[in-house]
Amino acid sequence: MSAGYQVGVTADVVRQDGGSVHGDLGLARLGEHGIDWHVLPRDADPLPIADIAELDAILAMGHTRFDAETVERTPRLKHIARFGAGYETIDLADCTRAGVVVTNTPTAIQGPLGVAAVAMILGLAHQIVPKDRMTRESDWGRREAFRGTGLVGRTLGIVGFGGIGSEIARLLQPFGLRVLGNNRSGRSEAADRLGVELVDRETILAESDVLVLCATVTPETTGWLDAAAIERMKPTALVVNIGRGKLIVTDDLTAALAEGRLGGAALDVFDPEPLPADHPLLRLDNVLLSPHAVAWTDQFTDAVAGAAIDSIIDTAQGRRAASVLNPEVFETEAWARKQD
Repeated sequence: MSAGYQVGVTADVVRQDGGSVHGDLGLARLGEHGIDWHVLPRDADPLPIADIAELDAILAMGHTRFDAETVERTPRLKHIARFGAGYETIDLADCTRAGVVVTNTPTAIQGPLGVAAVAMILGLAHQIVPKDRMTRESDWGRREAFRGTGLVGRTLGIVGFGGIGSEIARLLQPFGLRVLGNNRSGRSEAADRLGVELVDRETILAESDVLVLCATVTPETTGWLDAAAIERMKPTALVVNIGRGKLIVTDDLTAALAEGRLGGAALDVFDPEPLPADHPLLRLDNVLLSPHAVAWTDQFTDAVAGAAIDSIIDTAQGRRAASVLNPEVFETEAWARKQD
């Protein structure tokens, strides 16, 4: 099927020559399999139908919306390949009805994001940013105000204990932490293997010295950490968010940090995103910030782009890709029609 197969790459973080903020995505591999690709002519959300009407697949690099308004008006479209794990802007039910398979790259992102989470935990716990700043400013006299938080014997709570959460727990095993997890099902083979106790929301809030958020955004998890939740936490607790900004009520977190009702926060994602230039979070010493890029390394790009491209090649050649979010699509008449 790959002959004449047309792939469009969203232009949010990719330039017209195929280069991207992530580095080389390896798009040349598509050509090696007889698949034509191009970067879409404009960065728009939703995508103009005129830009995508002749596409078989879209490599969605960011958080472009795909719902009935888009997928029902593009009868040729067979596949949306999401670069990364999140897919909250893609309506899976609409895609299934329209015969569009949706894939993401959860396994590829686990390692890089797990390491990035550990880096944020250690950076926050050891006050690396303010210590770097005071050294540059020859302000050694303030050292005693930034002693940091030791991790041995402390409790790490991981909200969203799936692939990424289990990788964080695995990487932190040598640090002597007690690890608690929380997920929707209350079950996890990885938790059993790693000796992680799965607990309810109240327990993980009350007992965590470091709370890591890596859950997906759903109606149930939106605003998961709000003022009421923060009141249940230890005033010395550290919060790390590598999931989605909407997991936290930003104003509530900012107030707690400013008033000393939390020990600190390390944030790679925000609501709103990007943060306004005058946001009070930017003025706090007990916060470590990253512009939704903490996991970006050469290995991140190779793994995630490679997995997304693999899914496009597999689908173009009639194989089922490794990570399909809506497998029921393969039983629909709409999908069958698109294979002719």
